Amino acid sequence: MKNVLFWGVLLFLLPQALYVRKTAPRFGPAGGQLQGSSGDGRQTRLLAVGDSIIAGVGATELSKALVGQTATAIATSLNCCVSWQALGVSGYNSTKILDRLVPELPDVAVDYIIVSVGVNDITGLTTLRRWRQNLSLLLDKLRAHSPGAVIAVAGMPPLHSFPLLPQPLRATFGMRGRSFDDVVMQVVDKLPNTVHVPLDFEPDQHQFARDGYHPSEKSYEEFGRHMADGLLGIVKRRVEVF
Repeated sequence: MKNVLFWGVLLFLLPQALYVRKTAPRFGPAGGQLQGSSGDGRQTRLLAVGDSIIAGVGATELSKALVGQTATAIATSLNCCVSWQALGVSGYNSTKILDRLVPELPDVAVDYIIVSVGVNDITGLTTLRRWRQNLSLLLDKLRAHSPGAVIAVAGMPPLHSFPLLPQPLRATFGMRGRSFDDVVMQVVDKLPNTVHVPLDFEPDQHQFARDGYHPSEKSYEEFGRHMADGLLGIVKRRVEVF
């Protein structure tokens, strides 16, 4: 029902959507190296794959963006050294990530993977069917690359509260985001060692970068802790089983 409602309303919102696309501020990716490390001791590897969140838009450098903050949280919790690498491009949807980033996966298998994808599929009007297919294929390829890795997939952010988006476009994309998130949960639920990390918070202005769309550095810090908690929750359950 939500799917039918979205497509029915969208036709009337196209002028507003095109205006936002034309006038929205464009922030570049975070600075710094695409690889780094956090902590000391036993070494583990973290790979981040996806869109502008992985590229660190809204942060000054990747160590302060999602990949760096997730690595820091893991290193602190496990008292280890986390070597991290980011493969993210702003504006990439699931198709572009599959076509352009998956072939760039590192040669060495990793221990942890975080994934951020979906918002550009929502704004780019990817169908739910295609979204399910692409997400399933992406996770299959990541699991084939690193069979022993734990994978955390970020849920869809609360688009219904994004300051950049005017109403009623904001509410409509918010509704679409919830439908996409339902698909993420359904896909992830069928896969071992894979977790959906929900982003079900009510944001305020201070949690956004100046573009009103991407996280601030403070939000990336909290986001990283949530992703690390999701990853380590699976690790803990593995230990309990044995």
